[in-house]
Amino acid sequence: KHKISMAFLIGGVSFEEQDRKLSRGVDVLIATPGRLMELFERGKLLMTGVEIFVIDEADRMLDMGFIPDNEKISKLIPFTRQTLFFSATMPDEIGSLANKFLQNPVSVEVAKPSSTASTITQKLVATHTKDFEKRATLRKLIDTAEDLKNGIIFCNRKRDVAALHRSLMRHDYSVGSLHGDMDQRSRMDTLANFKNNKITLLVASDVAARGLDIPDVSHVFNYDIPTSAEDYVHRIGRTGRAGRKGAAFSLVSKSDTKYLDAVLKLIEKDLEWFDGDLSSLQSGNADASEEKKPSRSRGGRGKGRKSGEAKQTEAVTEVEATPVAVAEDQPTAPAKEDDNSEDKRPRRSRGRGGRGRRDNGEESNKGSGRI
Repeated sequence: KHKISMAFLIGGVSFEEQDRKLSRGVDVLIATPGRLMELFERGKLLMTGVEIFVIDEADRMLDMGFIPDNEKISKLIPFTRQTLFFSATMPDEIGSLANKFLQNPVSVEVAKPSSTASTITQKLVATHTKDFEKRATLRKLIDTAEDLKNGIIFCNRKRDVAALHRSLMRHDYSVGSLHGDMDQRSRMDTLANFKNNKITLLVASDVAARGLDIPDVSHVFNYDIPTSAEDYVHRIGRTGRAGRKGAAFSLVSKSDTKYLDAVLKLIEKDLEWFDGDLSSLQSGNADASEEKKPSRSRGGRGKGRKSGEAKQTEAVTEVEATPVAVAEDQPTAPAKEDDNSEDKRPRRSRGRGGRGRRDNGEESNKGSGRI
């Protein structure tokens, strides 16, 4: 909304359009460090006239391998520049590292460090550790959430993002996914669909915890408690923006207690439990029923095979209730009429005819899978 020219330089997209903008000259560059250095090394940038150097999300940009590129950039621009760091969180060790880039800095705080917005209602939700139970808890939260307009669901790992996305799609939710392995075009398309309300839910890794320009997100769900406490502040900061009300729900299992303790220590407040804490969890037979699902069968291996053999043994026992005369000197080759004989069970087969008897066992397993 200002009459200034700008260029947006990020990786994963073509250089051509970025080259065209740079060739005309721009007032402001918004860039990732890697792409900025690539264009400089290609002779597309001259940075001797830079007056202001801004590092957004400074705690992350001074971590995770970004420091070498940022040091190179700081040496390419005039020493007399003004340098500005922005971040919602700034750990002490990162703050001390910032002195490499700053001269006589002044700290300006609009809120207490690592504090969460007062416009966000934060709740903890007790859940079992098993994935299928966590997914059921999440679906219940989504279905019962008040004033849910849209929501971002955060997972710690990319593979969990993909698995949860597939699960929600199977349950007919309007959902997309966002993680670091996606190409830039797919990321932009997904974000555009979410911003334009074409999809209601966005399952994402921490790549979406910072910098998303979506001002009206009504809910945030932490499917996993973040392993880094600072990430919690950034995640829930996607909602309750610009004075709007927001809600953040965090699923907590007994294995998450140390990460939860770190979050509570960082934000220096106690969070309320939604519908009971961990001690109120009911221990049911959900684990056992899940293990017995047909989808858990592995073609006759593991638990699926044992289940199939047990069913076959029951069938054999019923047949044995009727006396069958079998001669002691009967040939070892399997006879069709003797397939139900105890000596021919797949569990006990060890002879040359084992291959044929194993085939029978596989058929029994397949049958039990359909049941």
